[in-house]
Amino acid sequence: MRNPFRGLLRRGGDERRMLDSSTVSWPADPLASPAALNEDGALRLGPVLAAGRLLAATISGMPLCVYRQMGNTKQELPLPSLFTQPCAQGTLHDWVFRAVTSLAYRGNAVGVVTARDYLEYPTEIEWLDPAFVLCEDRMAAMGESGSFTNPKFSYMGERLPSEDVVHIPWFQLPGRVWGLSPIGAYAVTVSTGLAAQQFSDDWFRSGGVPPGRFKNTQQTVDQTQANVIKRRLVQAIRSHEPIVYGKDWEYEPTTVSPNEAQFVQTMRLTASTIASIYGIPPEMIGGETGGSMSYSSPEQRQIELVQFSLLPWLALLESHLSALLPRGQYVKFNPDVLIRADLLTRFEVHEKKRLIGWDNIDGLRALEDEPPLPNGAGQDYTPLPIASGTVISPPTIRSDNPGPLRLIRKDGTDG
Repeated sequence: MRNPFRGLLRRGGDERRMLDSSTVSWPADPLASPAALNEDGALRLGPVLAAGRLLAATISGMPLCVYRQMGNTKQELPLPSLFTQPCAQGTLHDWVFRAVTSLAYRGNAVGVVTARDYLEYPTEIEWLDPAFVLCEDRMAAMGESGSFTNPKFSYMGERLPSEDVVHIPWFQLPGRVWGLSPIGAYAVTVSTGLAAQQFSDDWFRSGGVPPGRFKNTQQTVDQTQANVIKRRLVQAIRSHEPIVYGKDWEYEPTTVSPNEAQFVQTMRLTASTIASIYGIPPEMIGGETGGSMSYSSPEQRQIELVQFSLLPWLALLESHLSALLPRGQYVKFNPDVLIRADLLTRFEVHEKKRLIGWDNIDGLRALEDEPPLPNGAGQDYTPLPIASGTVISPPTIRSDNPGPLRLIRKDGTDG
């Protein structure tokens, strides 16, 4: 079933009007530059773009699975239409990527259901630009028609049907439905980073600090002559060519390290602050950890990224996407694909899985993208000790010496 709101999406593409500042849920900070208060300006700062890219690319690259809970067991189901072709443009990867970037930069992912199945469950959802979405979630006494328990959403001035709105907020405050915008919350931080970035560009364009003092010790020159001499000197410095002057001139160069101008430290501090806002490791977006931190292996680093950075974002998406499915069904991202051990460790795990009957040979070969063994030879799940005629004998419990675990064959001999 098609939704009549799809027509509004087409019309909205030609409208250039942005919502004014009174419709935004966060106030414009007077200390921040205007460029830092909008998404296009904030994305010019490298750490902001890097943080959103890291989250969106990592999460959208994870496999998405749908399960049905039946008592104490769960059953994996084929992906429904909503997760096979969820939107008109792009794939599931693109759809999740857009949702995460909307959360990361605007604090809200707002979608509208454009198609449903015969049971009225959504099969297509288009994510809207939150800059054009107005959420009325305050009390009606404040001049709004919506409230916290009954929010009203509008897109480009046209009311959206409540049953067709899919809203995922990132950072919610009590009594508010609309999530806090990260760009609005750390506008001053972004503004400082943009200023340092601009200063760095001006630094290198102008050749750094004023190169020195150039004076004549024998005669006085007027301002016109001084300007001519200064232009010749600056041109020679920028072109890295020597300058020739008479015996009456003295040149005292001024050397200042870029670090002494503080913009390098400012850029690193900005990156670290942005990383802390998003909950990601600072060193991944150009910041510093603030102390000595070493990882035992790339695998451990990926584990910490998943545990401390991605799991909150995954839980947020999973809970809202599961609400779109029939009761008893839920979605799960698989972050294990990000944690890939080295070859030796991986095969040691395979060996232990096969030893206790956790998996069969065909299943382990599938994990390495290998085809199954012919004639069903790799389908057996029997634990290897049992398959070889060995039983596990528990150790004799003694207070002085409990003894090791023994493998005893069926004929009574030690395994």
